[in-house]
Amino acid sequence: MIKIKSVIFDCDGVLVDSEKISNDVLVSYANELGANLNYLDSLQFFKGKSMNLCMESISKVLGKPLPENFEKEFRRRTKIAFEKDILPIDGVMDLVSTLKLPFCVASSGPKLKIQSNLTHTSLIQYFEGNIFSCYDIQKWKPEPDIFIHAAKEMGFNKTNTVIVEDTISGATAAKNGGFFTIGYAGHDYNNDLPSVADVTFKTMKEVKAFISHHS
Repeated sequence: MIKIKSVIFDCDGVLVDSEKISNDVLVSYANELGANLNYLDSLQFFKGKSMNLCMESISKVLGKPLPENFEKEFRRRTKIAFEKDILPIDGVMDLVSTLKLPFCVASSGPKLKIQSNLTHTSLIQYFEGNIFSCYDIQKWKPEPDIFIHAAKEMGFNKTNTVIVEDTISGATAAKNGGFFTIGYAGHDYNNDLPSVADVTFKTMKEVKAFISHHS
């Protein structure tokens, strides 16, 4: 079993409870354009996917290109929703505030979004200067580049680094990069993560216990 010396966290769905908020905004906006989607559709089309793939899915449903400003308008709407409703994942504050190992966050979202969401959930103090975005390197999960990049910048040895992810695409990216992967399955409604992650846990209390036991 791995000897843990460093940790890389995903952001959405791992640190901040943003997935439902984001998906609700995306479904609402898509439906304004005539998509006729529901929340279950959003789990299929959007969960763990890059923004480009989400936009491609909506465009296919609509049968026409999206407005040129679609992503900009979506970001504007989600920013308002996040500022109003976003919360940290249950138990994650206790995990990061007591973690004695070096750690960082590596996410598919734009860096400004990551910073804003961490700020509004009071988690930013633990990640200042240690935030890595797929937008910075223009490579998206399930490709492993963002985790490899974050590990390199942080000086982490992948042999002793665990990645905490909540989606199939994120866990696949971690495994593709050769990292030990913890699947946070608190919102894994279809029980997908066990097929990819090395271990899975339903609560952050369990994640904390595993990291503590193996560090």
